[in-house]
Amino acid sequence: MPVSRPSSSSPKEAIRAKALGLGFDAVGFAPARLDARHAQNLNRFVTEGRHGTMAWLEPRQTERGSPDGLWPDAKSVIVLGVNYGPAQAPQLSPKDCATISCYAQNRDYHDLVKKRLKHLGRWMAAEYGCELKVFVDTAPVMEKPLAQLAGLGWQGKHTNLVSRAFGSWLVLGEVFCTLELDPDTPEVDHCGHCTACLDACPTHALTPYQIDARKCISYLTIEHKGDIDPALAEHMDNRVYGCDACLAACPWTKFTQPHSEPWFQPRPELAAPKLDELAQLDDANFRQLFSGSPIKRIKVEAFLRNVMIAQNNSAVDE
Repeated sequence: MPVSRPSSSSPKEAIRAKALGLGFDAVGFAPARLDARHAQNLNRFVTEGRHGTMAWLEPRQTERGSPDGLWPDAKSVIVLGVNYGPAQAPQLSPKDCATISCYAQNRDYHDLVKKRLKHLGRWMAAEYGCELKVFVDTAPVMEKPLAQLAGLGWQGKHTNLVSRAFGSWLVLGEVFCTLELDPDTPEVDHCGHCTACLDACPTHALTPYQIDARKCISYLTIEHKGDIDPALAEHMDNRVYGCDACLAACPWTKFTQPHSEPWFQPRPELAAPKLDELAQLDDANFRQLFSGSPIKRIKVEAFLRNVMIAQNNSAVDE
């Protein structure tokens, strides 16, 4: 049976329209290959130990280095972003409360993006008869270089993606496919001489276009296993999950619009929860409070470690 074709003469623009209709805020197209320098940068990052305890970055570097290394049949990559920009610039909560990164104050974005990617993928397969794979932070994919190649933004000095329309407030997903789609124009770097993100980092984890994850508060509160160096812990303030400091400092955020996605609307009980109440959580209550939240993945032991550091820092400030 022949595969039905959309009325649009351009599959690329039909896919873009479908993706926007599904709720994606940014859509770009890139070839399924990256310049070798990205793999070289990753290798250097790991060789120098800047990945800390994220041992999952060590294997599969061939696959991670370029989309066609992960899936040789891929011809094009569709990079999609969802705006999670907060209504107000993130700032530290009162010292007796916890500060949680704004992306984690409601439900896990992976579930939302994956659902939309699968919907888009099923539609593409039906319309074009192509093979495809969808990813949302679930495979060795260099999503930020791909997003720059697809024109969504550029990788700023804080190493995160920066968009002229959405600042640093985009979560990303990708569709690898066997269609030959014309790539969009890659975005160029607009950081200029600005160092706002570097200056804002509480632990000095950033140098221009490089990060030492071992010093990064997002890494320390989420990925790091075991105790946290007291010299770093004292600069975590009351952050218990993630850090928005470098993202919020970027001047491009002034041109962005807050998200309108209910999925990202902060839950009142997670906007600024009391540290003393969090410190009383057992495993069952932790799972209940953070059901559907990305915070649940770090487990109660690591979360309580972060809460204790926040309590100690708040006591010092009194």
